[in-house]
Amino acid sequence: MREASAVLVNVDELNEAAGAAIARMLGAEAAFVTAGASAGLILQAAACIAGDDPAKITRLPDTRGMRNEIVMQRAHRFAYDQAYRVAGGVLVEIGLARRTQPFELETAINERTAAVAYLVSPFTSPPGVLTLEQVIAIAHARGVPVIVDAASMLPPRENLTKFLRLGADLVSFSGGKGIRGPQSTGIVAGRRDLVRAVALNASPNQALGRAAKTSKEEICGLVVALECFMAEDEKAEMKRYTELCATIVETLDDIPGLRAVVEQDPVNRVLPHAVVYFTPDWVGPSGHAVQVALAQGEPHIYVQQGAHQGGYFDEIAIDPINLQPGDERIVAARLREELTRRA
Repeated sequence: MREASAVLVNVDELNEAAGAAIARMLGAEAAFVTAGASAGLILQAAACIAGDDPAKITRLPDTRGMRNEIVMQRAHRFAYDQAYRVAGGVLVEIGLARRTQPFELETAINERTAAVAYLVSPFTSPPGVLTLEQVIAIAHARGVPVIVDAASMLPPRENLTKFLRLGADLVSFSGGKGIRGPQSTGIVAGRRDLVRAVALNASPNQALGRAAKTSKEEICGLVVALECFMAEDEKAEMKRYTELCATIVETLDDIPGLRAVVEQDPVNRVLPHAVVYFTPDWVGPSGHAVQVALAQGEPHIYVQQGAHQGGYFDEIAIDPINLQPGDERIVAARLREELTRRA
């Protein structure tokens, strides 16, 4: 990134070269570096609504008279879906909180539909919702693209190619998080024509996406970070995370009323997590009280707690991805201190 800062480049050419390099790594038709995964959602919507039409691009977010509806399952509504509306998208919600039936998507698609959005994220796809495969089949049969937000689903590395292989038209990933590239970057990958539309709606063009500018330094940094991420030994990485979590669990497993375990699964905890469940015999502080005490203490420790933050019940979950050597013992000691604190 330091070297990139000292070089004058044509940003359009850099975007094209970086996108080509990323596309090769992902096995995608094309790719584009965005200013984070949320900016990727804005550009997904802009590409599906305005395409490569300069007249429509310059009108965004005014989408009157355009195909501007983006269909989403209610179970997939989340704070960041506002990004679709930034581009002028009109959200059309289907289904119930934990169930969507195929006919609901079939009848929601009409001449105003620009895309169907699908969220791939922990604790957002209970058994009753439509799967990505179902959504792709229904949408494609009606000529409508499917746009996927998979910002937080790396690792595993197979997810970089999985959703595209299933037939998603555009997929947005975070360049930070698991890839550990510049935190202000992201990737949109997918169909060549739609990625071209993404680029036309993005910086350095004078379009809606100009506000979500990526610098040459960030673009280069992300490409290198992705190369490093792809080369890393994932089995060894998961083993290390499991060991970190086991240290935390072992420090807590003798506390009455708690069930401390290491959990990992393909959907809700894609990385090993140390999870503390409260049994009916628990008489100590609430999970929320422990979470707040950890966040306000020294050092600040941030844990997931409760279903509203991605969970099953009121459990506390520790994601080890940002822990440095020795941090796990600090986290374990502070957890034990707060869990055994008496009022």
